[in-house]
Amino acid sequence: MVTPPTADALPAAIVDRDQWVCWRTQERDGKPTKVPIRPGTTQFASTTDPDTWTDFATARDGALATPVDGLGFVFTADDPLVGIDLDDCRDPDAAAPTAWAADLIDTLDSYTEVSPSGTGFHVLVTGSLPGGRNRAGDLELYDRARFFTVTGDHVAATPATIESRTEAVATVVDQELAAETDDTATTSGDDMWGTAETTTTTASAPADAGADTVPLSDDELLDRAKHAANGEKFTRLWNGTTSGYESHSEADMALCRQLAFWTGGDSARVDRLFRRSGLYREKWDTVHYADGSTYGEKTVERAVAATDDAYTPPEATDSAAADATQATASPAGRPAPEQPAFSTGSDESSSSPATDETPSLDEPAAEPAPHSQRAAERRERITELTDRIEALIEENDRLRTELEAERQRRHELEAQLEESSGGWWPFANE
Repeated sequence: MVTPPTADALPAAIVDRDQWVCWRTQERDGKPTKVPIRPGTTQFASTTDPDTWTDFATARDGALATPVDGLGFVFTADDPLVGIDLDDCRDPDAAAPTAWAADLIDTLDSYTEVSPSGTGFHVLVTGSLPGGRNRAGDLELYDRARFFTVTGDHVAATPATIESRTEAVATVVDQELAAETDDTATTSGDDMWGTAETTTTTASAPADAGADTVPLSDDELLDRAKHAANGEKFTRLWNGTTSGYESHSEADMALCRQLAFWTGGDSARVDRLFRRSGLYREKWDTVHYADGSTYGEKTVERAVAATDDAYTPPEATDSAAADATQATASPAGRPAPEQPAFSTGSDESSSSPATDETPSLDEPAAEPAPHSQRAAERRERITELTDRIEALIEENDRLRTELEAERQRRHELEAQLEESSGGWWPFANE
């Protein structure tokens, strides 16, 4: 057994809790499994029975005095801790994580240590774990009725403290666990050199993805985004500022969602513009998923899927109104009776006095609204849309808060059921 860590080598957030056990390896179904042991004894502990746990000092003394393999910390519904277990992602000789693990560790940005085998990592955060599946491949997350083996072999590049990371955990769950069910690219034809037709099924991609859905130059579109009602927030993200977000990945998603709105959900254009921003980094082009998708591709895809509204330039509205007017014109090119000769999309009283008389065919068409009026209407439209974005974001935050409260209530009920069921000890993997 490796000498167990001292209290000084571990975050106070776990040392100060009386949720400690010892552990040893035991074969089960032909495979080695780590099982919890009551400190100072050879009896099994239970991850749902607090009477089998103890304080850190007692557990450490027990680990030194009895034939066990190390210390373990139990997660409960009463503490705010979440454990993220990354397996088979570290080369013990090189002492370096794989690109996949390095990205998750960077996203979570909290206390991280090397697992007992030296081939994985354990990350500890505080926050809430979303409902649904909590395991896929070499990744597992849990917050109750399980235990972590604790080594104190701290990864130097990570904080020495356990940080609050609810949003980062949600990002990991969304990107890593949801990715298991994402539709992937399929290739038709037999051309092995890449000229065969390739299609990707995504529920969110617009039918004309890749087209210029917003007929403005990139520079003009960015200028409008920066001078909109929420332009200050957009500008901060565009310049590469991540303050206010739990991780760089959260800031990436926030900027991509804004770009998805301004580009009308044009995935290719979102990607093109993001590469010009201060948030762009080498990670953007790193292959991150089993289907071969890069981090950037998946981020754009999910940003577009999560954005229900899209920017419509006033120019497009004016053009549509002009087309509609032209469609109702007579063959001679004059307005048909009982139809307005010209419309700016605003109230009729703003362009001509009200009248009960039907205009004569010989009367000249009404003068179009002056440029300043059209510009004002455009600004009003932009303000209206940006206000709607802010309202949607606020509504989303409110719903997430309610969902979190409901999850917490469910967790409490589950914990009560576990305690009343008298369950023994679910095993925990490394």
